[in-house]
Amino acid sequence: MDVKDAGGSAGDGAEPPLVAAVRAGDTFLVKCLLEADKNDDEVSEAFGVAVRAFRGDLAELLLLGGADAGRCAPHELPSLREAVDFGSPALVEALLNHSLRDRYPASELREMRDLARSWYEAGTEAELRRRTGSQDETVRTRVQDDSHHTVGELTLGARTVRDGHGAILTDLEELLGIRAAFEELTARALDHDPDHTAWSRATILLSHRRDPQTWTAVTALRTHPDPSHRLLGAELMRLTELFSDDPEDELAAHAVAALTAWSAGETDTTVLAELLHGLHSYAGPRAEAALLAHAGHPDAGVRQAVAGGLGVRGKPAHLSGEARDTLLTLLADDDTDVRIAACHSAGETARPHAVKGDPPWPTPWRPSSTTRCAGSGSSPCTGSHSTRTSGAWRRRTGWARRAPASAPRRWPASTWRGGTSGAATR
Repeated sequence: MDVKDAGGSAGDGAEPPLVAAVRAGDTFLVKCLLEADKNDDEVSEAFGVAVRAFRGDLAELLLLGGADAGRCAPHELPSLREAVDFGSPALVEALLNHSLRDRYPASELREMRDLARSWYEAGTEAELRRRTGSQDETVRTRVQDDSHHTVGELTLGARTVRDGHGAILTDLEELLGIRAAFEELTARALDHDPDHTAWSRATILLSHRRDPQTWTAVTALRTHPDPSHRLLGAELMRLTELFSDDPEDELAAHAVAALTAWSAGETDTTVLAELLHGLHSYAGPRAEAALLAHAGHPDAGVRQAVAGGLGVRGKPAHLSGEARDTLLTLLADDDTDVRIAACHSAGETARPHAVKGDPPWPTPWRPSSTTRCAGSGSSPCTGSHSTRTSGAWRRRTGWARRAPASAPRRWPASTWRGGTSGAATR
């Protein structure tokens, strides 16, 4: 649905700039206006426009920018049924914002859960054909549904829907306090690729289950013949450690040990990179050795994971002479993303606990003035940003910051893939 169809006119000169940007569907301008001085009334008005246009991605930005969803009257918003039918997890999440949630009784939430399940079990295209009665060709595209995830969008005749019903089902179950089985959640994830919202919703939810049964099921994925199942298991192990706030968390320690051992024998490059990213929080000999073992890997994604994991984080700081030499080598890697990751790690290594007045590169650990982190840069750690737009890269750089709207827990402040968790050095 085009934002321009949301109603109202942007041509009379009276519409606030943010509202006009939302109506035009200009995501970049919306972000710029939210970063500038903004009027709370304007932000809330713009939220209503975004939701009526079925633009959950813009609604999410506006909520993060301070929109008060509760100021929108019920008749000014689409119904929850419309949002579930449309299949956009971001749109459903916006309508279930904490300031709106009391508008929906438990009975309605259960009905919406059943509706999402019916779409999911039938299959989006099959249900769309049943509802439209059309046998025409379905037009499929991939669209951004929120800041970090994409979903499929299907158009048949005049009807357009998205295939996020599995993710919506997961969110509504959690909101209703229903514990879905491990096998069911993993099936919803594996129906899609790791960029899809359904994958993210399932992995984040499962990684917060700290019971032995869940952990046993996660570790069993290590030996699955299908790399996609192993990738799911590797991500669950990484998130199990990442979302641990307890330095004495035994399960987080098990996760690090499993990631370290698994990385020694994994042959799929995507899975291996995920395993190595799971070691980024650890500044210890075991994690370092596991990373160094793959420093010369032919796949750039694996080398990028190694480079990103060799920074010093935590106390006591640990980085061997071999690791420092490896970082210097990776700073001159042929791949831009590898050099950028090495540059970040070199900065962390040089200044693990820097204070005001400290020199930027204390000797003896100072990259040469001729070392460049990116081909177009004129000095260390400068140059063009990564041009890699794959899902793996996006996941490495922030997707895990988000929780499902219904998550009852407080999420850790640092969820950057290379950030420091509460776990101790291992």
